Amino acid sequence: MILPDLLDFNLNIIFCGMAASKKSKQVNAYYAGPGNKFWKTLYDIGLITKPLEPEEFEKILDYDIGLTDICKTDYGNDNELDPSKYDVNGFNSKILKYKPKIVCFNGKNAAKAYLNQKKVDYGYQDKRVGDSNIFIAPSTSGAANGFWDLNIWKLLAGL
Repeated sequence: MILPDLLDFNLNIIFCGMAASKKSKQVNAYYAGPGNKFWKTLYDIGLITKPLEPEEFEKILDYDIGLTDICKTDYGNDNELDPSKYDVNGFNSKILKYKPKIVCFNGKNAAKAYLNQKKVDYGYQDKRVGDSNIFIAPSTSGAANGFWDLNIWKLLAGL
């Protein structure tokens, strides 16, 4: 496992990315890439009340937020990952066990892998994971800057 899951019961949101980036693996922290906007975004939209550094990722549980990935045994950019290492069933089991209010995919690729769909749209989805709603937000990765839209993240925070 590249990064440990950060999960618990009674969470408002569990964020799910595709896999750890090279930088995240190197420093053993979620969303640690120099261009990644995850931590700043959570603060800017009010999901956390003070800015966190990637190395402080475990403190996110204090805000009833958890973290995981579709792929826990590989790392790198999405296009570098081995699809045979995606663990959709393992992810599904975690969500069914912990039952967050919302599962938010950080980027369309993780959502496509989970939903087994070629096309997905941002925002709330018609499908659910057990009792958990599904939301898809634009990737906070610096590599996905062309798709960035803070307004969709604000929609998530408004819920």
